[in-house]
Amino acid sequence: MRILFCTDGSKISFNALKNFSHFAPQDAIIDTICVIDWSFLPDDTAIEGSGFANSCRNIADTILEQTKQLVEELGLRNGEQIKYCGAAVESILEQLDENIYTYVILGSHGKKGLQRWLGSVSREILESTSVPVYISKERRETKNILFTTDGSETSLRIANDTIHKLNLSDCKIYICTVVENPDLLFLDGTLDSNWMLAIQAQQEIYSNHAIEKIRNFFEKNNLPIEDDRVLSGIPAQKILNYATEQGIDLIIMGSKIKTKMQSFLLDSVSKRVIEHANCDTLVIKFKA
Repeated sequence: MRILFCTDGSKISFNALKNFSHFAPQDAIIDTICVIDWSFLPDDTAIEGSGFANSCRNIADTILEQTKQLVEELGLRNGEQIKYCGAAVESILEQLDENIYTYVILGSHGKKGLQRWLGSVSREILESTSVPVYISKERRETKNILFTTDGSETSLRIANDTIHKLNLSDCKIYICTVVENPDLLFLDGTLDSNWMLAIQAQQEIYSNHAIEKIRNFFEKNNLPIEDDRVLSGIPAQKILNYATEQGIDLIIMGSKIKTKMQSFLLDSVSKRVIEHANCDTLVIKFKA
């Protein structure tokens, strides 16, 4: 299994690798990419052969060497040490396109407000690749994992894929699904109340079935469930609240593969969870 670790030498990025090591299988090979990004400079700035360029390369070499030592300390295997000159997002995506990776690991500074909407490397990578993306914001010491489910076969495939690729021994596993309130689904509030109650009852039946299905799946694979919950309300908000209450360290969820325009125009549960979660997130893409 090859994993691409993206680092800028920051504590946040190194913490992302440390957190991922909790779940990394023994055969994991870590390729490390460090990008010398001077794309922010004016086009007419002379870079190549300058002292600035040499200084940047030396810094990148130092970061790669530090990462190599960290990988060994974490009991993982070092793969390629990759140094790019160019824009960070484009360089990482090029590496992902040219090689087969099981996961890509990124640290996120968790920007707030307007800065969050202006985009970040982690967000752009997430929206532009079909490779599962592991995003971390802060150091985590425990191994509490939350799987979200909507009762679909895709949810089961994501769970199956995860338990066969990650090391989940000694993890505490939580599962949840969210029943969205019927009155949030419509703009017209004049719908018949009995009809609304009937919809809600059917949603609860379906959600309980969804929880039971994925719980049985984990138990058949000798992974007992610490807690399971059917939540009611706005999905992203409820998932985030539940994760905080249970002390979740990693949220694993699926996301439909979209075009860049769809990603820009349409909000999604996974996007909102990633932007607001304090814990790590692993997003596994699937075709719509």
